Amino acid sequence: MQSTPNYLWHAEDVLGQGATACVYKARNKKSGELVAVKVFNNASYLRPQEVQMREFEMLRKLNHKNIVKLFAVEETGTSKQKVLVMEYCSSGSLLNVLEDPANAFGLSESEFLIVLQCVVAGMNHLRENGIVHRDIKPGNIMRLMGEDGQSIYKLTDFGAARELDDDEKFVSVYGTEEYLHPDMYERAVLRKPQQKAYGVTVDLWSIGVTFYHAATGSLPFIPFGGPRRNKEIMYKITTEKPPGAIAGVQKQENGTIEWSYELPATCRLSAGLKGQLIPILANILEADQEKCWGFDQFFAETSDILHRIVVDVFSLQQASSHRIYIHSHNTTTKFLDAVFKQTNIAPHHQEYFFEGHLYELDPNLQAHNFCKTTENNPLTLLSAEPEDLVGVRYRDPALEYPKFVPKVDVVADCSTAKSAVGTAHQTLWIARSLLRCQELMLRGLHWVAGNLKTECLRILEQRRGAVSLLTCLQLTEVKTCVLYETVSGEGGTLALRELNEVKTRLQAVVEDLSQCSHDIFDYQGTLDGILAELVKHRQQAHEDKSIRQIEYCLEKMQLIHKQFKKARTCLRSPAQNRGRLGVCHF
Repeated sequence: MQSTPNYLWHAEDVLGQGATACVYKARNKKSGELVAVKVFNNASYLRPQEVQMREFEMLRKLNHKNIVKLFAVEETGTSKQKVLVMEYCSSGSLLNVLEDPANAFGLSESEFLIVLQCVVAGMNHLRENGIVHRDIKPGNIMRLMGEDGQSIYKLTDFGAARELDDDEKFVSVYGTEEYLHPDMYERAVLRKPQQKAYGVTVDLWSIGVTFYHAATGSLPFIPFGGPRRNKEIMYKITTEKPPGAIAGVQKQENGTIEWSYELPATCRLSAGLKGQLIPILANILEADQEKCWGFDQFFAETSDILHRIVVDVFSLQQASSHRIYIHSHNTTTKFLDAVFKQTNIAPHHQEYFFEGHLYELDPNLQAHNFCKTTENNPLTLLSAEPEDLVGVRYRDPALEYPKFVPKVDVVADCSTAKSAVGTAHQTLWIARSLLRCQELMLRGLHWVAGNLKTECLRILEQRRGAVSLLTCLQLTEVKTCVLYETVSGEGGTLALRELNEVKTRLQAVVEDLSQCSHDIFDYQGTLDGILAELVKHRQQAHEDKSIRQIEYCLEKMQLIHKQFKKARTCLRSPAQNRGRLGVCHF
C-alpha cells in the first residue's frame, strides 16, 4: 500500500503508466471517495523545475466539465514523491472504448457525436486559456458515465502542455508517435535534425487522427507492417498526403500508398454525418502548418455540426436510410435540397409519409417544427419517378475475418480472437441494419397501399355523386324532350336532334363511370391482396431468428476471447499454455 496524508492506494491498482509517472486508483482515507492519483517517478525529477511544475499549474488554471479535475497536490509519506490527486473516471479512456471488439470498426454515430462534442468543448477551454496540450490521443481522453446514462469524455494528462498563443511557436517535442504531427515526428521519431518551430495547430493534427480513429476503429496512416515497424514510410505517408485525402495505407511491402478521400464502408456513421466530417478531417490532417486550419475555423465548423438537428428519412423505392443534418431554423426548401443531395430525388418529386399518413411539408415550415423522427421511425420518402434500388451498403464482413494460423501463440491467438469477435459485432450490426430496412420497406409499402385504398374510396364516393347528378340530368333530358315534342316547326325538330345527342353523350358517361367503378373495385381487390402479402411478410420478419442466432454465436465467441485474454495475462510454461489453449480452440 502507498499513501499521502489524505489518500491511500495499492500498487496493483494501476490505471495507466508513462515515462515519468504512474496513475493509480485511490481512495480518500476519510470519505472513501474514489480518485485517481498520478505518482511521479525519479525520472520525472530529472526534468527542469519549471517543466516539473507545469502540469500542476495547468490543472490549477483549468476548470471545465470536459477536463479532468485536479483536487489536490500531495506527497507520499516516505519518498516525498509528488502526487496529483484527480477526478476518477470509472469507465477508462476512449482508447479502452475503441479496443472493445464491439467498436472494432468505429463508434456508433451517437457515441461519436458525444466524443466530438466533449473534445471540442475541452479544447475550446484550453485555447481560451492559451494552452496547447501536445499529446492528444484516445488514451488521454477519459470516460465516465453521466446520470443520464450517456458518456462524458474529459481531456487529461497535461504533462506535455504549455501556454502558447495562436501566433506563438515552440521547439520542444512531446507526443505519441501515431498521433504526432509530421514535423514533430521527423525530429522526435526519425531523429532528423531540423530547425522547425511548431504552433498550436499540432494539436489539430492529433485531434484529426483521434477523430478518424474513433470513427473507423483504425488509424488513418498505416505503412506495411504498422507505424512502429516502418517509421520512414509512416513519415512519407503523412508528408506526401494529397490535398483532400484523409487516409493512406500501404498494403504490400515497398508497395504504393492507397489514398482515401472518404471514410471506409465499414464505418458506422451515416452519409449525412460523413459529409459534414470529411472536410474537417481533410483540413486539419494537413502536414503544412501554413495550410492547416486554425482553431477558430475548426471550432466554427465542428460547432456547426453540433448545432444541427437530425431528420431521419427512409427512401422507400431506393430502400435506403438517410440522416439529414440541418439547422433548426432552415425551412422545408433547404431540407428538400439536402434530401436531394443524398438521394438524387428532385424536390418536386418528393412525397412523404409519417406514421401511416401523408405528411405535407409547408415550404416555409422551419425544421424545428418538423415531426420528431428516429432511425426506426423516419419520414418515409416516396418519389414520383421510378428509382433504382440502393439498399443497405456494406462491406462483406467475411473479408475482414482474420486468418487462423496452426501454431499456438498466446498473444497472436488472443489478437486473432479479438479480430474475430470484432467481425462478428460488425456482422450483427449489418444484420440489424438489413432487418430494419426490411421492416421500413414493408411498413412503408403498407402505408402506401392503405393510402391508395383510401383514395379509391374517395373516388368511388365522388363517382356516386357524379352518378346522382347524371340521373338528374337524364330525367331533365326526358322532360325536355317531351316539352319539345309539343313544339312544331323546324326549330323544334333541331332542338330534339340536339337533345338526343346530349342523351347519347350522357349515356356514354354513365357507361364510362360504370367501367371506372369496375376498374376501381378490381384495383381494390389487388390492393387487398398486396396488403395481405405485406402482413404475411411482416409477420415472417418478426419471427426471423437470424439476429438471435448471431447474438448467440457472438456470446460464445466473446467467452472464447475472454479465455484467451486470461491466458495471455497469466502466462505459464509453454506446455501448460498449449494444453489450456487447445480447449479454447475447440
